[in-house]
Amino acid sequence: MKRGPLSNLSIRERQIMEIVYQKGEITASELEKILPDSLSNSTLRTQLRVLERKGHIKHKEKGLRYVYYPVQKIEKVKKLALEHLIETFFNGSPSSVVAAILNNAETKLTPEEFERVARLIKDAQKETI
Repeated sequence: MKRGPLSNLSIRERQIMEIVYQKGEITASELEKILPDSLSNSTLRTQLRVLERKGHIKHKEKGLRYVYYPVQKIEKVKKLALEHLIETFFNGSPSSVVAAILNNAETKLTPEEFERVARLIKDAQKETI
C-alpha cells in the first residue's frame, strides 16, 4: 500500500505543515501565535528541525530569523494525498469517491457546484476520447 505524503507525521507535525502550506512561508514566532494550543518555543523549534530532517520543510535566513517553507508544492501534496485516499478507502475507484461525496449529507453540493462537477466530468470525457 502506498503511503500518503504526510503519513509519517505526528498530529502536531501535521498541524504545523497545514499552517506552513496556508502561509507559504512562516517564522517560528508567527507559527507559535497561530497554533491552537501553546508549545514552548524550544519544543516548536525542535519540531521544525524534525520536519526539516524528514524533508517536509526547509528554511532560509532573513536577518536573524529562520523562515520556513514547504519543500513540495501544495498541488503535489494534494494529488498524493488524494491518490492515497482513493487507494486506501475506495479500492482505487475514483467513481466511488465521487459517489461518497454526492451521497454524503454533510457535503451537499450547491447547484453551482453540481454544474461545475458536471462540466469537469464532460471536459475529462473529452480528454479521454
